[in-house]
Amino acid sequence: MKKNRDQTSESLLLSAILSFSGGFQDAYTYNIRGGVFANAQTGNIVLMGQHILCGEFMTALRYILPVAAFVLGIIIAEQISHRFKDSSKIHWRQIVLIFEIVLLVIVGFLPKSCDTVANIVVSLSCAMQVQAFRKVHGYGYASTMCIGNMRSGAESFSQFLRSREKQSLYKAFHYFGIILIFALGAGIGALLSVALGINAIWMSAAILLVCCLMMIKKEF
Repeated sequence: MKKNRDQTSESLLLSAILSFSGGFQDAYTYNIRGGVFANAQTGNIVLMGQHILCGEFMTALRYILPVAAFVLGIIIAEQISHRFKDSSKIHWRQIVLIFEIVLLVIVGFLPKSCDTVANIVVSLSCAMQVQAFRKVHGYGYASTMCIGNMRSGAESFSQFLRSREKQSLYKAFHYFGIILIFALGAGIGALLSVALGINAIWMSAAILLVCCLMMIKKEF
């Protein structure tokens, strides 16, 4: 039973859906919640350092808090993994998804005046997801950011050019496919965020609910 659930968590379909949701969340926070990235913490750290050195400490705080929340999210997901990894009733990744869904539903109720809080919560959610879902068909990947996937995809394609091994090309397609779906999620997320406003994040929560149901269905 546990093996089936683990296979589901590493399936290409589930990984694609998670990546779509990750792109959606990034577009949502950037377009609706004050130009802050939920997933791309490198961008937040760059902006944080820029504002600190310019003496704009309150503005820098907008970027420091999501970074701190991202670190906290990793810790929470790791603790959930340790606590429930041997549970026969529910897989720990399902717990992470349920936690994420609840957080994103809450974000949809937060007014514009609470943008900083919303960004913190979404960053926390994204971190939990990237910690919990780290493989697609056995290949390490990230469902909420692209730089690592881009490096791995390019490396695999380079290996294919040198060796002509189909496995390397297959691996490269996995990574570039995930990046494409992430970009698609970001594009649709941007459009829906403009159209629906702060409630648009509920679409991402619904997508994660589909992922959770996929894992439960596989279990039974």
